[in-house]
Amino acid sequence: MAIEKLVLIKEAELTNNCPECFNQDLKLTFYQKHRFAKLYHRITNEVTHQIICNKCGSDIYPAKWTDDIERIFEYYQKMMQPEKSSLKLKPLFYLLVLFFIAIIGIGGYLFSTGLIQF
Repeated sequence: MAIEKLVLIKEAELTNNCPECFNQDLKLTFYQKHRFAKLYHRITNEVTHQIICNKCGSDIYPAKWTDDIERIFEYYQKMMQPEKSSLKLKPLFYLLVLFFIAIIGIGGYLFSTGLIQF
């Protein structure tokens, strides 16, 4: 079972007004989803974002965004550089592949010498 984890890509302090408390202390954060399993580490293309008011602690959802917040969000979204989608195999995967190749090789050798018959 793979463990999914959101890895921080970019964080920015915004000076726009919060739609809830009208304070000028917002934080915009971009995350990228990574999957960790025993045999591999996969970096996905999925990027999420979150805007939080540091004063009242509320999440600012896109339905409540003002035009200013939307423009700033688009600006930071263009600046953000997520990692490329990739698949990195772990050493355990290579050990298992070598193990199965060795088992098949030993079985083929024993079959060819006549020690095993099907």
